[in-house]
Amino acid sequence: MRTAGTAQPETPREAPARPSLVSDNAPPVLVKMVAPFSVRLSQFFWVASFGVGAFALVYYFVQREALLPLIADNARRVSEGRPDAVYDTASDIIFWTVFGVLVGIVFLQVVLLVSFMSRRPRIRWWQLATLVLLGAVVALAPEWVALDEPGEPIQPLLATQATVGLLALLISAFPGALRWSARQHDVRRGPEGTGSADF
Repeated sequence: MRTAGTAQPETPREAPARPSLVSDNAPPVLVKMVAPFSVRLSQFFWVASFGVGAFALVYYFVQREALLPLIADNARRVSEGRPDAVYDTASDIIFWTVFGVLVGIVFLQVVLLVSFMSRRPRIRWWQLATLVLLGAVVALAPEWVALDEPGEPIQPLLATQATVGLLALLISAFPGALRWSARQHDVRRGPEGTGSADF
């Protein structure tokens, strides 16, 4: 029974919760993450292919004095009755053309590998094109420069270079490597100063 004029005690109220100062929707941050094993293995085989190609180029250049007369004789069998100077010039042209093509292939493959590791799009198709060109040189080498004993190791060396490069290209088409290339950038959520994911 309430008595008139008697004040009732007030029930204490709870203070409202303060809004959080931290948002769950953190901004995206670019990070540098370790490439998948398949990508690093592909890179290793590409570098091995460059090593074989460089060795083949050095051997090819060292054997120049022995190969030029053989190339000239080969040209003489194709077209007889010309002055010796014509065959000497033809052998020089053939030798340096093949040398320039091989140097260009290795240089282009190095550039393409850098682009691949930077995750540029459609790089694998360009790498395949360089291997097709190298395969054509391997097939034609016995007709052009891989002549007799001095030129005998040239074709196996170039074939090894192409095989190792093809293996590198196949490994780069593994699912993990394809996903890594498709992402193009590694992104995580969180403040830029957090270093736990930066590896």
